[in-house]
Amino acid sequence: MEKIMEVRNLRKSFGKKEYETLVLKDVSLEISKGDFIAVMGPSGAGKTTLLNLLSTLDKPSSGQLILDGEDITKVDNKRLSAIRRDKIGFIFQDYNLLDGMTLQDNIALPLSLNGVKGKVVLEKVQKMADLFDLNAHLLKYPYQLSGGQKQRGASARALITEPKILFADEPTGALDSKSSKDLLKSFLSANEMGKATILMVTHDAYTASYAKQVYFLADGQIQCRLHQKGSPKEFYEEILNLLASMGGERA
Repeated sequence: MEKIMEVRNLRKSFGKKEYETLVLKDVSLEISKGDFIAVMGPSGAGKTTLLNLLSTLDKPSSGQLILDGEDITKVDNKRLSAIRRDKIGFIFQDYNLLDGMTLQDNIALPLSLNGVKGKVVLEKVQKMADLFDLNAHLLKYPYQLSGGQKQRGASARALITEPKILFADEPTGALDSKSSKDLLKSFLSANEMGKATILMVTHDAYTASYAKQVYFLADGQIQCRLHQKGSPKEFYEEILNLLASMGGERA
């Protein structure tokens, strides 16, 4: 299986000397093409810090991040910007759509900025709209959309460049249960069709149950991992049971 990202002995600390706080402690993991990984853990475990490091939004204190065969901890800012543009997709909890543009134009924006021809852009937007069930909403503006529609639009925008890996920060955190389910089904379809390798951070066991693997982070380290073997419902129960055994809430 093609390796997308290798994380080797990743450490991140904040502060200086006697005031230093170590948030991540020698985290190592591999992400292969076609993976769908959820990262869970209690507040303060380092989930968001890990996501920010893997997605190049922040830099580690030490360790290696190898994306598509390249150590991205050693590249300059110009190269890092190109890597973000060409190889990384990111979905934020609060959508980050541009209010003055239609949903269609929001989805198309990354390609338009890269100078892709209009006909190609429209074809790709249509494919994303089909995948995320957005055809009826393409000409609407963000204020005319529900939270679920906005998040599916943001996801379509993140995937339209066909990134090597898609990072998602609590993607269902602001959504109701139906909108969450619709979004997760689209993620699953994109993953199963080979269009997306996904790593998402979530506090929600139901959201995590759509992933193929769940990593549990605590005290800055990966404490254990679960791999989906049965149905999503069975995986959900397995996640809840593990959370309860680790001192989390079974709910």
